[in-house]
Amino acid sequence: MCIVAIGEPLLEFSNIKTEQGDNVYLPGFGGDTSNFIVAAARQGASTAYFTHIGADAFGDLFLDLWRREGVDVSYVVRSQDAHTGMYFITYTESGHQFTYMRKGSAASKMKPEDVPESLIKKAKILHVSGISQAISESACDAVFHAINIAKKNDVIVTYDPNLRLKLWGLDRARAVIHATAAMADIFFPSQEDVQQLTGLTEPDSLVDYYHSLGIKTILLKLGSKGVLVSDGKSRKLIPGLKVDTVDQSGAGDTFDGAFCAQYLKGYGIFESAEYANAAAALSTMGHGAVTPIPYRKDTEVFLDSLSK
Repeated sequence: MCIVAIGEPLLEFSNIKTEQGDNVYLPGFGGDTSNFIVAAARQGASTAYFTHIGADAFGDLFLDLWRREGVDVSYVVRSQDAHTGMYFITYTESGHQFTYMRKGSAASKMKPEDVPESLIKKAKILHVSGISQAISESACDAVFHAINIAKKNDVIVTYDPNLRLKLWGLDRARAVIHATAAMADIFFPSQEDVQQLTGLTEPDSLVDYYHSLGIKTILLKLGSKGVLVSDGKSRKLIPGLKVDTVDQSGAGDTFDGAFCAQYLKGYGIFESAEYANAAAALSTMGHGAVTPIPYRKDTEVFLDSLSK
């Protein structure tokens, strides 16, 4: 098994206007680590996902999704007494507005003793996120336990803080995220998130700060401006790519998943970031977090077109 992710899937409902002018909610899939694992799978990586979902219709939809994408679901647990989480997206002139219905979700009830040690031991990469830590204290402890298993077995740990201050206070978020980042081998923050965590503003200053915590590889996502990549010795800005953007939901998760898939193919961090940058750009060209995630052939064709 190459790439394993742990986290919380959420069924997504996106508010769109039909040709007749009606507002409807289009169902889809979300949850940052679920988006990540689908992105990695679509780039050809061997993948597995660990989570708890409800024994409900939404949980069935997720299992169908992961199986279609070739994700190993052997370690997904169905809960009889907790539901699969969901969220609603409303698009406004000021940006996305999210309404969550995730309190008491099955994933939030994950505990350290639930973490499948055998799965993590045979992975090449373990991917975790700050959202998985924010949804409950027990889920936070489960993430740390998973990281400790990975570190003991020479498994690469990748981490995206995905700061959500509606889930936890800034002080706790800062303490947990920085402690986790210091344990990670590869760190995938967005500029906006780490600006809130540190009070710093300039990309180079942010990268310097996180290297000072002991993080070896940092990919600072700058939105439409691209990504600043650093291994502590070399640093490179990979510019953003212009596409017809419709919805940026899940673009950061697509970047993370595509990077990990490419990295495990033996490419360096800068080449992997260029590939992931292209995949993330393509993922913004449709509605929802998962549906627009490109497959490897789409990403390669897009990259080829850029070189002509």
